[in-house]
Order: sequence, then structure tokens, then C-alpha cells
Amino acid sequence: MVEDVEKSPMTKKNEFNTGDFVVYPTHGVGLIKGTETQTIAGTELELLVIDFEQDRMTLRIPLTKAKTSGLRRLSSRKQMDAAIAKLKGRARVRRTMWSRRAQEYEAKINSGDPVSIAEVVRDLRRSSNQAEQSYSERQMYQAAIDRLAREFAKIEKIDEEAAIDRLEKLMDAA
Repeated sequence: MVEDVEKSPMTKKNEFNTGDFVVYPTHGVGLIKGTETQTIAGTELELLVIDFEQDRMTLRIPLTKAKTSGLRRLSSRKQMDAAIAKLKGRARVRRTMWSRRAQEYEAKINSGDPVSIAEVVRDLRRSSNQAEQSYSERQMYQAAIDRLAREFAKIEKIDEEAAIDRLEKLMDAA
């Protein structure tokens, strides 16, 4: 009987553990608070409870949908190094309409992929000798750098401000 419990899908399901930091594509880095069972529309569901402190939000995802929703563990150092390499690259300035570029940038930020987010940060970053950014460009840049810095901060075990400073210094040095 004990062997059945160990092989059941209920024990295998938890590749995400309480106390782990995870990344949800549209919200960024969150902390798993645990699991809870709720009855929704007559069906009992096991939910993963994730706290996004920066947004003052709690997200509950059915455990069966956690992977397909895009929820993932924090990036590895190797993945974050690839994102930093993107940051250090040359900005790709495209002459398409801002509305189209904004949609593409938004999609990259919401993908949750640190390399894609780094591309947005790199492309929207302005040095002091460049033309002023529009309000929406500054907002998009801030959203991207915040999202990247939160994950970088958790990986490096530093606070978000220090992470932003370090990322900006890396871009300045490039």
C-alpha cells in the first residue's frame, strides 16, 4: 500500500516546493507559499499558491496546469549568463511603428524568458547622448528591467536595487 502512495501522481506532481522561487510568465518572480485544496464548480482541485510580493498579489494555479501555464523554476546561472550576453550586445533599432514594436516588446516581457526580456532592456535603453524616450518607452523599459532584475536578484541573492545597478553597469561597460 505504501508503494502505491509513492507512485501516485499526487506525490510526483510537486516539482515545485513550498519556499521555492518560481517565474510565472506574466507576473515574474513569485514565492510558493504551499498548496491548498478548493472545490470549484463541484470539482476538488489541488492548487499551488504563489505570492508575488512586488505586486501584492497571490496567484492560485491548479497543480495539473502549473507546467502548461508556463510556470517555471528560476533560471540557471547559465541561462542568466545568456541573458546578460544579450544585454551587452548592440541594440537593434528598428524603424517600425512604435505600436507594433510595443506589442512585440510586451510579448517578450510576458514570455517570462530572461533572454527575451534582456533584448527589450537592451533595445529600449537610452544613453545620455541619445534622444529622449517617450513616456510609453520609459514605462516599457522600466517593466522589462524590473522583471529581469527580480530574477537576477534571486539568483545572485541580492536585493532588486543592487540587481538593477549591476545590470545597468554591465550595459554601460559593454
